[in-house]
Amino acid sequence: MSAARPSWRIGLTGGIGSGKSTVGARLQALGAELIDADAISRASTAAGGAAIPAVRDGFGPDFIDSDGALHRARMRELVFADPDARQRLEAIVHPIVAREIALRVTLSNKACVVFDVPLLAESPRWRPQLDRVLVVDCSEATQRRRVRARSGWDDAVLDGVLRSQSPRALRLAVADAVIFNDEDDLDRLHGLVDRLSASFGL
Repeated sequence: MSAARPSWRIGLTGGIGSGKSTVGARLQALGAELIDADAISRASTAAGGAAIPAVRDGFGPDFIDSDGALHRARMRELVFADPDARQRLEAIVHPIVAREIALRVTLSNKACVVFDVPLLAESPRWRPQLDRVLVVDCSEATQRRRVRARSGWDDAVLDGVLRSQSPRALRLAVADAVIFNDEDDLDRLHGLVDRLSASFGL
């Protein structure tokens, strides 16, 4: 017998540096099942990951590091410069991620499942699967400040990452709820999540 469908399926998205992961962790602490698409994707390209053989075959051994994992810096440089390379990589990784997500939903017994999906806004397959879309938003200036402090990326790398993500306006256009997180105040952010969480069955 298949597992009961969760009462709520929430899509969580936001640009880099928005605080999306912090919001996801708070929802998880409040009782949600958190399914992090990025974490599943990273696991698939770690040493021994399900995507590694196809990455090696499709891109060559130079894109596998000495530990047997995806050479992330080299691949990041390639996909930012070559949209076709990005599509080839996504064609390898996305089906693996989709299968793992489906498995985790089937195994979950939580009333609310939160899908942390960075590119939710531009992926038409996601919206029909969700009850609500929650967007964590902040200004681009805040994104840049936070990412520089956290990752030390220069402007060229940061510009490439921002271009690769959904435009802010597109994310906001698909939102059913928005948490604006321009302040670096964790207690305030947690309070906003806590108030919203009741509407998700938490």
